[in-house]
Order: sequence, then structure tokens, then C-alpha cells
Amino acid sequence: MAQKIRANMDIYPIRLQAYMAKCGVGSRRACEELIKQGRVMVNNKIIREMGVKVEKDDVVQVDTETIEPAEELHYIALNKPRGYVCTNYDPNETKYARDLIDIRDNNLLFNVGRLDKDSNGLIIFTNDGDFANKMMHPRYEVEKEYIVKLDRPVEMDDLARALKGIYIDIPKPYRIKRYDLMPRTREFVRITLIEGKNREIRKIFSFLGYNVKALTRIRIGCVELDELKPGEWRDLTREEISGLLSGSNEGERRPRRRIRVESNDNRN
Repeated sequence: MAQKIRANMDIYPIRLQAYMAKCGVGSRRACEELIKQGRVMVNNKIIREMGVKVEKDDVVQVDTETIEPAEELHYIALNKPRGYVCTNYDPNETKYARDLIDIRDNNLLFNVGRLDKDSNGLIIFTNDGDFANKMMHPRYEVEKEYIVKLDRPVEMDDLARALKGIYIDIPKPYRIKRYDLMPRTREFVRITLIEGKNREIRKIFSFLGYNVKALTRIRIGCVELDELKPGEWRDLTREEISGLLSGSNEGERRPRRRIRVESNDNRN
């Protein structure tokens, strides 16, 4: 059952993008993009500039749909199965990760960060835009930890290159923060990132000549995948929420458990 955290409703006047975030539209950055695109109206007037403030009685619409602040805030950890997408709408997709979370207001939830369709593991959903905004801010340096299965044993020189940083398709380097070799085989490697660019791990290993057979995220900051099975979800604890907001990367001290890696060896 979802943990109920009451939202602070004494917020007016409030900047439009902050209001939208509190309505579960997305992070403040995502809401600012919607405003720039002319998809937001206040009292039937399209707003494109930043800095506009709204009052309690103002009517705010996104894509002609009226939005209101959520009365309850949700912070949820989901073990996303491979084959599900994190976007909330794509005309070419039918399996949405958000639909696995069976709470009344799941239509207000959005994912914090990405996990691509071919990957599985831990992802956080919330309807708290302020929380999402802080979580994704670079100064918090929230770690993301993955188990990666490769098509052949990894070479130590390649991991050293990934630590140093590799320029692939953008002016900034793709870089891992840390790696740990898994016991008994070098086809499995535990990788830790901070920034987490789009498909960063896959691009790094592809550039180095490997095929990623499976990729499972097992930790975000202080939150661990632990015993969640694919498709299962749970509420974050208050301690985990506070830890994420404080930039903690230390989970609860417990023995490492065996993590199920969803492999698809038939994929090119």
C-alpha cells in the first residue's frame, strides 16, 4: 500500500513551473520546456515566458487538460522489467513501466531519470516535481550502480579507458566512476555512474567493441533494488527519501544478494 505523505498546500503565489511540478507534470526543468513550447495556459492564456506566478484560484492547463496540485506525495521504487518503457506516452509502445504501479493516482507519477527499454532494474517514480528536480541536479552526484553482462570477458585496459573518459558522439566524455569485477567471471562487471547520460553504459562498451547482453540497475544513491522482483514496487522509506535529498550514496548495510539479470542473447 502506498505511503501517504501530505503535500504542503500553503504555496501561493507560486511560479508556474513549480506549480506544474507539484501537480505531477514532471520536474521543473521538464515543466519549463512545456512552457517554452507553448503547451501551457493560465486562465485561457498561453504562457511562454518564465517567471509567471499563479494564485490558488487560477486555472492552469497543459495540452488543454486542467491540472491541480497533488494532495498526497508518492515516492516509489520499481523493478522495471525489460521490454517496458519509462516514458508516459509513446504511440509506438504498449508496455509502460508506470502502469505496473497500482495506486489510484498512478497517472500523476513520472520517472526520475531514465532506464531504457532493453534494460531492467531499479527506477524511482514520484509525483513530487521538487524532489525530482533535486534528484537530477548535478551537484547532488547521486550514484547509479549497474550489473552489466558482456558478450566476452572485459579487458582491464578497456575499463581504465572508461574510468578516464571516452569521447564518442558529444563534446563531453562518457565516463564511469567505479567498477568491480564479479566473482569467477569477467563477463559480468559492476559499474557505477554519476551523471548517467542517455544509454551511457551501452555506448561506452559498444565503442570499446563489446555487446551488452544484459544491463540491470541495482542501486540509486542510498536506495537498493534488493529483493524486488521484476514488476514489483514498494514505497521508499522516509529515511531513503531524506538520504536521496542529502546526496547519500550509502544504502542500509546488508550482505550483497544475488541479483537476477534479465538476458536476451538473441538481440543483436
